[in-house]
Amino acid sequence: MSKIFNRRNNQRIAKVLIWAAAFAVILVMLAIIVYVLGKGLPVINWHFLTQQPSDAGRAGGISSAIVGTLAVTLVAILVATPLGVGTAFYLTEYARETTITKIIRFSAECLAGVPSIVYGLFGFIVFVIYLKLGWSILSGGFTLAIMVLPTIIRTTEEAIRAVPKIYREVSFSLGGSRWQTITRAVVPSALPGITTGIILSIGRCVGETAAVILTAGSTLRMPTSPLSPTRTMAVHFYILAREGISIDIAYGTAALLIISVLIIDIAANILVRVFVAKVR
Repeated sequence: MSKIFNRRNNQRIAKVLIWAAAFAVILVMLAIIVYVLGKGLPVINWHFLTQQPSDAGRAGGISSAIVGTLAVTLVAILVATPLGVGTAFYLTEYARETTITKIIRFSAECLAGVPSIVYGLFGFIVFVIYLKLGWSILSGGFTLAIMVLPTIIRTTEEAIRAVPKIYREVSFSLGGSRWQTITRAVVPSALPGITTGIILSIGRCVGETAAVILTAGSTLRMPTSPLSPTRTMAVHFYILAREGISIDIAYGTAALLIISVLIIDIAANILVRVFVAKVR
């Protein structure tokens, strides 16, 4: 009886500690969001969203930074998504456990632990100088694509592994090819996990500073082509806050970053649920 009593007490203590940790994380997140939104929302208006920065960012809006953020993130996701998802499907559905697959997984894990400033230096040397793309949207997008590639690979791989084997066995028993099995049985079930990895990557691209400032630049001008330099909202916020140019506009930029990430998360989850419901 004493052992059973101690076991139950240990379980209760463990549950209390787990719930306490979860609530602590939620409280910290809410505190950050409420504080930043409380400081930044009064700054956000139509003029703030549509006007270009002026006087080194002390006046005007952040329209060029919004366009630069969208452009750099779009390039990064368009490059990283097919490479990451394709690599994950190759590792889980086609390749056997060989030295090559071990090297690929080890490389992805190593890339996931590299600091963003190292990615920035790599992108600066390779894309800005060696490939002569200069400080541009392409240089920043390609650098961010390399940076988020491990996240997409790992999350997609785990999502595919979570699909029950019976789905594949039923598809093969009905005469389906491997490609048909992947596209019609595996992908619909793994899509929420794949989308989660892409959403996490978008959030990291939107909030990245070090890798972008060394590759995309920090100009306040509106970008006109993929080879134009640009300043993202994260870089704009960093420069305004670090140099004390305008704390109010910095808070407004930070609030807009949080709102953008929340909108992306909600929209992506809704689209995934609708797509999965139609497929099933």
